[in-house]
Amino acid sequence: MLQKIRTIAIVGLSDKPDRPSHEVASYLQSQGFRIIPVNPNITDVLNEKAYPNLLAVPRDIKIDIVDIFRKSDQVLPHVEEVIERGDVRTIWMQEGVVNEEAAALARKNGLDVIMDFCLMQTHKKLSNN
Repeated sequence: MLQKIRTIAIVGLSDKPDRPSHEVASYLQSQGFRIIPVNPNITDVLNEKAYPNLLAVPRDIKIDIVDIFRKSDQVLPHVEEVIERGDVRTIWMQEGVVNEEAAALARKNGLDVIMDFCLMQTHKKLSNN
């Protein structure tokens, strides 16, 4: 699946280099993925414009995966935004993030869901980096 991915929106991406979301985004960017930061508290990070929410990302930017770095109980609104956008195929909840209600809603709307896995570690394992 990751071979077909080009653009990853990262919900909760921090501009602080010591945060896990920043480390993961920086790694993914270094591997050739386009990163779309989604965080209402920043304007840009990793030389990319940040958006306050997924609906604010221009429609001409095709998002392949939405990678969520939020507390488990804060995931549902982001899944609802993905469904409203209608152009994302995969929801990825980072390691430690599990929300069965949000996952069920996503699957009901035809989305693939991965929960409680680190996208960076998964990519490293699959690419032997």
